Amino acid sequence: MPVDYHIHTRMCGHAVGEMEEYVEAAIKKGLREIGFADHIPMYFFPLEKRDPSIAMREEELSYYMERVREIQKKYYPYPIKFGIEADYTPGMEGELVAILEKYDFDYVLGSIHYLEGWGFDNSRYKDGYDRWDLYELYELYFTTLGRAAKSGLFDILAHPDLIKKFGFKPAKDIIPLYEKTVKIIAGSGVCVEINTAGLRVPAGEIYPSPGFLEICRGYGVPVSLGSDAHKPDQVGCNFTEAINLLKAVGYREVATFTGKKKKFLGI
Repeated sequence: MPVDYHIHTRMCGHAVGEMEEYVEAAIKKGLREIGFADHIPMYFFPLEKRDPSIAMREEELSYYMERVREIQKKYYPYPIKFGIEADYTPGMEGELVAILEKYDFDYVLGSIHYLEGWGFDNSRYKDGYDRWDLYELYELYFTTLGRAAKSGLFDILAHPDLIKKFGFKPAKDIIPLYEKTVKIIAGSGVCVEINTAGLRVPAGEIYPSPGFLEICRGYGVPVSLGSDAHKPDQVGCNFTEAINLLKAVGYREVATFTGKKKKFLGI
């Protein structure tokens, strides 16, 4: 097994287990290295709207860093990377930069969980899909994903087609949306994450879809690998299926990061 760069901790408010339990699970499964990537504070909402069950508070970020550093020392020389998952909100790039530049992350996962303030991947707000034409919603999502890639803020785009989480898909062909977005991603140099959490939700499919991934391969977009673990037993979950998918479309390596420097491991 190669790497798992998308592991959460209980500090995000909706994961369980201690960091040590995640590391032990990774070692047991034969992962060559891992990275913690907890949710960045909800800088894009006013203080009164920030939900501690979704992301840590800004004052907790320093403690998160300290805990990762402790774990790195404890398990040395096993490679454990210091990452973060940061939501992208158009127009608030400056606010995000102000947080990111305070820490020496090995990598930053860029993700989109909100469109026009709507948390589309939260089951509490799933009825929001009823208010959208699905093609227009997908168009907005992938346009925003392209903007995230061009922002230069991220090393990896997490679960790049998260919009499919609850199984809502347009009847209209979305391959042109994929093509347009992947061209932008390829030009930005950012990686795309192969995320197995999609197999654990109604979508029942790895993020991204095979069609999206094939286009990524065609444009030479590098890939990373993550389980989006929120429990220790989810570390490396379904990685055999993920690696088989990668190989089926022609990938033979995944990206790794140290101090924002990219290298590759064979799969």
